[in-house]
Amino acid sequence: MTPARAVADTAAPRGAAAADTVENAAATPEREQPYGALGLKDDEYAQIREILGRRPTSGELAMYSVMWSEHCSYKSSKIYLRRFGQKVSDEMRERLMVGMGQNAGVVDIGEGWAVTFKVESHNHPSYIEPFQGAATGVGGIVRDIISMGARPVAVMDQLRFGAIDNPDTARVVHGVVSGISFYGNCLGLPNIGGETVFDAVYQGNPLVNALAVGVLRHEDLKLANASGAGNKVVLFGARTGGDGIGGASILASDTFADGGPTKRPAVQVGDPFAEKVLIECCLELYRDDLVEAIQDLGAAGISCATSELAANGGSGMRVDLENVLLRDPSLTPEEILMSESQERMMAIVAPEKLDAFLEVVGRWEVETSVLGEVTGDGRLQIFWHGEQIVDVDPSTVAVDGPVYERPVAYPTWIDALRDDSAAALQRPSEPDEVREQFLALVASPNLADTSWITNQYD
Repeated sequence: MTPARAVADTAAPRGAAAADTVENAAATPEREQPYGALGLKDDEYAQIREILGRRPTSGELAMYSVMWSEHCSYKSSKIYLRRFGQKVSDEMRERLMVGMGQNAGVVDIGEGWAVTFKVESHNHPSYIEPFQGAATGVGGIVRDIISMGARPVAVMDQLRFGAIDNPDTARVVHGVVSGISFYGNCLGLPNIGGETVFDAVYQGNPLVNALAVGVLRHEDLKLANASGAGNKVVLFGARTGGDGIGGASILASDTFADGGPTKRPAVQVGDPFAEKVLIECCLELYRDDLVEAIQDLGAAGISCATSELAANGGSGMRVDLENVLLRDPSLTPEEILMSESQERMMAIVAPEKLDAFLEVVGRWEVETSVLGEVTGDGRLQIFWHGEQIVDVDPSTVAVDGPVYERPVAYPTWIDALRDDSAAALQRPSEPDEVREQFLALVASPNLADTSWITNQYD
């Protein structure tokens, strides 16, 4: 039983309309829930119960588990990430149009133009499934750029792999490079730079960092803030499927250990051609001023998009989850909330602009469903065939999660690493020694020609 399925098994039988409702959760406080399998600690589960004043429903448990994961909440690194804002110069702060808290940063470059950019890692997915892990890393970062109202114009990558002579390195390297080139090339985005390094320290834990950059006019800037009671919540793009369910919360514990379960379905599957259509569709929606706010769906899927939009806008939201268009009709509501299917966007649309919005997405043949509307009560309420399965303060899901100050200690191995520098090298005096060192340098994979990688990129 995978963690994602464990949530589903606490709810109604597959395909049935019944679900674990808010009313049922209040009436059955003793019911055991598989929070540990979803990555939540005992104290975190207790904190959720305290916030809600009852046990969470299965849908709420699914949402909290993915949104409070390290991947989505940065609960172990947030204390350090908060320092970045303190290091911005006054000159830079004047040009910074959007900083932390939105999908990407935006900088004013003058004459009414701005640049938006973001770099994000897709490390462990790229170890589990190198091609799709890297490809969806590019796709996700590009959607962050789209959601700011910009046209993406370029990508970059920064890669770290294990020892080049390790048998598993070839699997990871060729899969990752192929995934990056496939997705970026299909979108027609040039890969304008990057770096590739091999070192045994990255064995089993590669670093796959993707950067995307876009350009926009100041007036085209969009934010992920749902406000305006009565505005419609619209999901558009690819249909929701079973790929990526629970990926944010369970991928970090996945291994290839003998006899251990694999969670390959937790890695998302990308379709760059669908994303290319989505880019052009979004830009036309922006041009015609048909979107009040917008958010891409990546890690945590609908759980993330609904809670972040509502929390950022200081509003509430009502969603009818059965309106989500599915690739797999057997998905339970918990699985729909957790699915990380790619190439999806969520927009907030004024009622008077909804018909024009639907006309544009229809012209681009992008599937669309109206899920609900923005409310003014500050609650995120999600229904499944008329039954309420989620009733939370969206800030407790998307903003006010746990923050940890983990123990830290000086890594003494750094001293040996610093000592092992070029200055510490023995200076050869004999020709044979010079030749030996020269051959060792030119044979290093970190100094070798990387055109076999860059030639795969547009």
